[in-house]
Amino acid sequence: MRRTMTYIRVTALLTTSVLTAASVGTIQSHAADDPPGTEPSASAPVKVDPNDPDLKLPDGATLAQAKVLDIKSVVEEQSGDERREDTNTSVTLALQAEVLFGKDSSKLGAEAKSRIRGIAEEIRNQNATRVRVFGFTDNLGSSAHGDVLSKRRANAVHDVLSQSLDDAGITYEVRGYGEQYPIADNATEAGRKKNRRVEVSFPRSEP
Repeated sequence: MRRTMTYIRVTALLTTSVLTAASVGTIQSHAADDPPGTEPSASAPVKVDPNDPDLKLPDGATLAQAKVLDIKSVVEEQSGDERREDTNTSVTLALQAEVLFGKDSSKLGAEAKSRIRGIAEEIRNQNATRVRVFGFTDNLGSSAHGDVLSKRRANAVHDVLSQSLDDAGITYEVRGYGEQYPIADNATEAGRKKNRRVEVSFPRSEP
């Protein structure tokens, strides 16, 4: 069984030295705890009239160009083993570490490699030339150990992807973030299980 969630995030920015987000009801477009380098961007579909009296701009404030930064659909397996995020610009596939590796290991089994080859096929279908592979752990154990383990696991997934795609035109960014950027509560085992993951993200092809 799969659960599907859709998020729409929109922001309009105002340039002024004193204007705050609260004064214009800004909706935050990107969570502060998302990994760097994953910020979405897209053109706004509508124009905003800077002279509209309903904007109630303070004296001296000017309206910057409006942008729709992210429209996100999330599909997660009921077991939580796999999570897919689709935005208007990119695809992110997250696999729990238990699906790919043994405990405290970065060695991939045959079934894990088969899953990763399936991701490689989608990357090929999207004609993606830039792929990010990020590893994450929970907050158990030392932070230094988590950093090392998450990078080793990201490297292992990258190796299978690059071998499967065999395309010198693809650029990879491989990082291990350890316990940073959790997607669930580390206070429970269910949450920690979700946080132990490897994410593969790549841009969508132009329509």
